[in-house]
Amino acid sequence: MNTRRFLPLIVLAVIALFILLGLSSSIFYKIGPSERAVIFYPFGSGLDKSTIIEPGTHLKAPWNDVIIYEIAETTSDENMDINDKNGLPIHVDVSVRYFPMPDKIGYIHEKFTKDYVNRFVIPEVRSVSRQIMAKFTAEEIYSTKRAEVEGSIQIETGKILSANYVNATAVLIRSIKLPEQIRIAIENKLQQEQEALAYQYRLDKEKSEAERKRIAAEGEAQANNIVNSSLSDKLLKMRGIEATLELSKSPNAKVIVIGSGKDGMPLILGNN
Repeated sequence: MNTRRFLPLIVLAVIALFILLGLSSSIFYKIGPSERAVIFYPFGSGLDKSTIIEPGTHLKAPWNDVIIYEIAETTSDENMDINDKNGLPIHVDVSVRYFPMPDKIGYIHEKFTKDYVNRFVIPEVRSVSRQIMAKFTAEEIYSTKRAEVEGSIQIETGKILSANYVNATAVLIRSIKLPEQIRIAIENKLQQEQEALAYQYRLDKEKSEAERKRIAAEGEAQANNIVNSSLSDKLLKMRGIEATLELSKSPNAKVIVIGSGKDGMPLILGNN
C-alpha cells in the first residue's frame, strides 16, 4: 500500500489537531456550580443579556467573549468615618452580605461591568450608612438603638441594590469607635441606668412580698372570723357529747367525771 499519497492528509490532520489544541482554551469554557455567564458577540449582537449560561462545559467561537459572574453570597467589609446627629465623629466598621441576581447578570455587566462591587455596592452602602446614622446620636448607635440602625440601613440599602439587580441579605455594624471621653461617659450612664433598674426591681419585689403577706394575713383573719362566728354553745355541746360517746365505747378502763352546771360536759379519765 502506497502511503505517500496519504502523507499530505496526515500532515494536515496533525496541523489541525495542534491548532485545535492551541485554540481549545478559546473554544471550550467551563462554568462552575456557583457561577453564571453571559456572552459578548463582538461581530454580532453585542452583549446577550437575556441568555444566561448555566454550569457545565460549553463551546463558543474563539472571537466571542464569555463573562463569568460569581453568584454565591459574598461579604464585603467597610470602614468609614461618619458624624452622628450632633455632629460627633464616629468610626464605624460595617459588613454587607449580597449576591447578584443570577438571571440579571447581563444587565449588571452592562451598567457596572464585573467591578460592580466597587462601582456600585460599596458606594451605596457607605452613602446609606452615613444618611441613616446621621439621624441618631452616638449613644443610640453605640448602645440603645444599634439594632434599629442596622435594620434601617439594610432596608434602604436593599431597596437601592435590588433596583439594580443585586440582593442585599444583611448589613451589620461590626464595631463602633467613639472618642474616648464620650465612650466613658456613655458607659458610665449605662451603668447608672442598670443600677437604677436593679434598685427599682428590688423595691418592686419587696412591695410584692409585703402585699402578699398582707393578703395572706387578711385571708387568715377572715377565716378565723368565719370559724368563731360558727362556734355556738349548742354546737360545742353537741361535739362534746359525740366525743364522750366515742370514748365510752373504748374497752379500756376509764373514770367519768360529770361536769357541773346544766351545760357541764362529762370528763372521761382512764388507762389500760
